Amino acid sequence: MKRIALYISIGVIAFSACKKDFAETNTNPNVVSVPDVYSLFVYSLENMESYQGTEWVWENLEQLLRFSQHLTTDPYELSTNINSRYRVLYNNVLPNLVEIRRQTAMRADADRYRNIRAASYVAQILHALKVTDMNGSMPYSQAIKARTDGEYLPAYDTQQQLFDTWLGELSRAVDSLTMPSTGQYTLGAADIFYNSDWQNWAKLANSLKMRIAVRYERADVNVTKRVFREVMTSAPGVIDADAAQLVYTRPQYNPIGNDIDYRSPRFATSSIMNFLKSTNDPRLGIYFSPNDLVGSFRDTLTKYGATLPAFININDPLVRYQGGPADWTTDPATATWYKTTFDVSANNKYRLMSTINKRFFAPRWGVFSASNGKMMDYMVTAAEGCFYIAEFIQKGYGAGFDTKGTAEDWYKKGVTSSIETMNKIAVAAESGAAYTGDGTALINAYLNNVNVRFNGTNDLERIYIQQYLNFYRLANEAFVFVRRTGYPKNNSTYYKRNAWNEPIPRRYPLDEPPLGTNNANWLKAQQDQGFTPGDRSVPSLSTQRLWFDKNSPDFGQGQ
Repeated sequence: MKRIALYISIGVIAFSACKKDFAETNTNPNVVSVPDVYSLFVYSLENMESYQGTEWVWENLEQLLRFSQHLTTDPYELSTNINSRYRVLYNNVLPNLVEIRRQTAMRADADRYRNIRAASYVAQILHALKVTDMNGSMPYSQAIKARTDGEYLPAYDTQQQLFDTWLGELSRAVDSLTMPSTGQYTLGAADIFYNSDWQNWAKLANSLKMRIAVRYERADVNVTKRVFREVMTSAPGVIDADAAQLVYTRPQYNPIGNDIDYRSPRFATSSIMNFLKSTNDPRLGIYFSPNDLVGSFRDTLTKYGATLPAFININDPLVRYQGGPADWTTDPATATWYKTTFDVSANNKYRLMSTINKRFFAPRWGVFSASNGKMMDYMVTAAEGCFYIAEFIQKGYGAGFDTKGTAEDWYKKGVTSSIETMNKIAVAAESGAAYTGDGTALINAYLNNVNVRFNGTNDLERIYIQQYLNFYRLANEAFVFVRRTGYPKNNSTYYKRNAWNEPIPRRYPLDEPPLGTNNANWLKAQQDQGFTPGDRSVPSLSTQRLWFDKNSPDFGQGQ
């Protein structure tokens, strides 16, 4: 950790130096003119994670996970604090990774940096994909060229151009990373994700190709099929095992902290709660906290002649887990209990609703000892890739090549990996684990539950719902999922989406650059996408869709 901290410190200095005027750089001995490659790399990786405290509070918990109905909370407007991802890409991620490639390409031993350059593309696409997911067109091919090419007014690449460019860059990265690595420089502690395990970087690149493939499906399914074939016939394949998962972990990292309840507590929706309970899902206690109906509460109710609200079954063995309406206006009587205790007597007041498991998201919530709780943020999981593969096989996209298993095989592998990973996060956070040991018996029982195992009737929906449950900790991917699929469905008899009255923004507003800068290109990009420039209103944001989202079903209208 000391080495990593040193790399970050040097990286900050190096990044600052990159912004200096060339004349000053060439004359000032206190300015770093040739920044260290390792410092630049770790600085970028750290910044892809460290900014997310803001994102969790203002976006994930307050907006995206509410829109996806993974949780519910008081509705608030889209604050001006959203979209920090955009700023971070251009200020803290891209400049350093582009500089790595520029610096190493000029060296006599440039070939020995081949894999570092390849990994730099994978890293920047990981974050850039999040940016276009909510903003659409953005500068990329001409971005970060002011110093080298004098390009101060970069064009905005369309989302289709971005996807096509990234698929090419990721494919070339996989080709490079899978070549013999003899003589290649490694990043050491500067690679805080994989410690220069190039095969894992290749797996990550393929997993990102799959992320793009699912986004491409509604626009051109043939591209989706082509990318699926490429990934499945690629030797590394996707991230499909724990060792290759992209996880950020630092003992002192606690991005959300006591802001977990900022502006409003977060509660379980009845849709996710009822499904988790009906399947005896091991993730139930990991995702949500029990209410106060514990011990002799039944005797207390009898003593005072009190009756629980009708939405609670007093004989439910999981009575301590309760959810309510995702949109509070659809059932105000039940929604009342989110913030009101059920008062039986002056000394017997019960919270009825389950909140999210706060320490699962913020390990040191309410704890001030540095020795308690460790944050593990899995940015790309094995389960995600497994579910994409299962989905594509189930849709018939796997004909003509080896898919290395059936849709059901990959589905089971995804479910198993999801439960194991969520349990590992809970153990590290000290937030309450589902099991000790390897959990095999518990997971197998879950896989054999009548509402979980394949039944030959609604298998695609089962794949979708498990994919959805796995995105509980990945709000961006959760929101992409509900937009592209229309699941959970309004009329489903398997997993029914909660009623919802509120219009949902399907993208973020991208503010105009400062006057006198790149205004013309910004305006053209907004108009080309069919957006009303500068309009931050929900009617526009909920109807004027991004390119990948134009042919997607409405929320809850999955086919």
